[in-house]
Amino acid sequence: MIDEIQVSRLIIETYFEKLKEATSLDVAICGGGPSGLVAAAHLSRRGMRVALFEKKLSLGGGMWAGGMLFNQIIVQPEAAEVLDEFKIRYQEREGLLVASAVESVARLIIGAREAGCRVFNGISVTDVMVKDKKITGFVINWGPVQALSERGVSLEVDPLVVAAPWTIDATGHGHEVCRVAQEKGLRLATRSGKAEGEKSMWAERAEEMVVKNSRQVYPGLFACGMAANAVFGAPRMGPIFGGMLLSGKKVAERILHRAGKKK
Repeated sequence: MIDEIQVSRLIIETYFEKLKEATSLDVAICGGGPSGLVAAAHLSRRGMRVALFEKKLSLGGGMWAGGMLFNQIIVQPEAAEVLDEFKIRYQEREGLLVASAVESVARLIIGAREAGCRVFNGISVTDVMVKDKKITGFVINWGPVQALSERGVSLEVDPLVVAAPWTIDATGHGHEVCRVAQEKGLRLATRSGKAEGEKSMWAERAEEMVVKNSRQVYPGLFACGMAANAVFGAPRMGPIFGGMLLSGKKVAERILHRAGKKK
């Protein structure tokens, strides 16, 4: 027999148990695209307490649709190790690797979850917590509440906070966490102290720079994926994802090093 109240109670109990555990983390990640998922998996596998917050209901960012809704993606051979690590199947064509966009996202999500990352979809990061000139956590609220606020409809719902000594902006083109930090007067690790802005399409250059730019942008805050290129003023690359995957891995390795968890 299925009791409706039992169903509701079990959902509420288990969700709030998970949310309570996520109030104190080692790493908090904003953005569930490919770079964020790779970072989450690598960090979680090394025993870090990690939670990922995605404002949309679905994870995967722009990877789901491939290029213009043709749901295939291209990956450079240099990132084959990441595809193999997540058991993503691919074929070699003209010196590049071609994979299913849908399978790739599914495998990345499964990899992050199996590694132990806690995933919260439908939750936005609306601000950062700063103490002693270091970002020490995220301010969070329901995604729909934030979406309405951006449209001028205020529900006046106060947020909650999750604490973490290390945070990651993996929000893609919008570089949402870095943008909020800048608006609050924090000086980012760029020439101007502000986000330099994403440049026009140049796939080869963008793929090179997305890995180079994946690093700490303010004490306690790292950027990866297209958020890193947007902050440091590099081009966009389109439906090519090798750099995105390697970007997430690099940020995870940087945090593990700083946390004293060397290989």
